[in-house]
Amino acid sequence: MITWFDALLVTLWAAVTALGARRGLSGLAWGLGGIAACFLANALSGNAIIAVILSMLLAVGIGTAITSRIQNPLDRPWHLGAGAAGGFALGGVLIATLALNFPLDLRVDAQGSRGVYPSESLPPALYDAVRGSALQNGLRGVWSSNSALKTLLIPDQTRAR
Repeated sequence: MITWFDALLVTLWAAVTALGARRGLSGLAWGLGGIAACFLANALSGNAIIAVILSMLLAVGIGTAITSRIQNPLDRPWHLGAGAAGGFALGGVLIATLALNFPLDLRVDAQGSRGVYPSESLPPALYDAVRGSALQNGLRGVWSSNSALKTLLIPDQTRAR
C-alpha cells in the first residue's frame, strides 16, 4: 500500500534527481561525492558531533574539487543524464535512510528478544504511514544485508551489534 509517507519520499527523490540533472556533470560528482561523504562519516565516527564536522569538511572539499575540475558541466547533452544519475543515487540513499531510521521497539517473547520496526510509540498517523509504506517494506532486506550497506543507511544499527 502506498501511504503519504511514500509520496513524500518519492517527491524528495525526484527533487534530488532533478537537482542533479540541473547541475549536469557536476551533479554526478555531487551525488557520488555525497554518498562517499555519508559513508565515510558513518564509518569513521561513533560520535554525532564528529560525524557532522567530518561531513562538513568532506562536503567543502568535494565542492571545491568539483568547481575547480569541472569547468563547463553542461557542455554536452549527456551531462544532464550523468547529473540525473548522480542525483538519483544520492536521492535513493536519502530516502532509504529516512525510511529505515525510525526508532525500534525491543520485544521479548517465547522466541527471544527481537527488534520490531517501527516503534509503536510513534504517533499513530506516523506509525501507520511508516508501517504501511511500500518503500520501507521494500527496503527491509537492508537489515540483513552486508555491513557496508548498513553502515551507509542504518549506521546506528551497525554500531549497536
